[in-house]
Amino acid sequence: QVQLVESGGGSVQAGGSLRLSCAASGRTFSNNAMAWFRRAPGKDREFVAVINWSGSTYYADSLKGRFTISRDNAKNSVYLQMNSLKPEDTALYYCAARRALYTAITSGEYDYWGQGTQVTVSS
Repeated sequence: QVQLVESGGGSVQAGGSLRLSCAASGRTFSNNAMAWFRRAPGKDREFVAVINWSGSTYYADSLKGRFTISRDNAKNSVYLQMNSLKPEDTALYYCAARRALYTAITSGEYDYWGQGTQVTVSS
């Protein structure tokens, strides 16, 4: 059974940083795209960042320069470094993986999901 388990969320003041981790088990994702999405209170889930099998990355335009996605295939894990956090970054952050190699930015194209980790940024 495939599982994605996020960790690293928490509460931080505006301007602070957090590093989210997502550990996968049940299958290897080294040849697959993995991504982060988030859902803010009262809003739809939105794309944050994706990394493909070769390490190529793509970000939501509004987050470029502040967030960095990376992966460690030996650990079957993906990470999201978040800097200069703002109150509007407050959300439940989800890790996702797809069977395909290439990146995608819509949630419907992902096959596996974690339960999410809460990030709260106070002003």
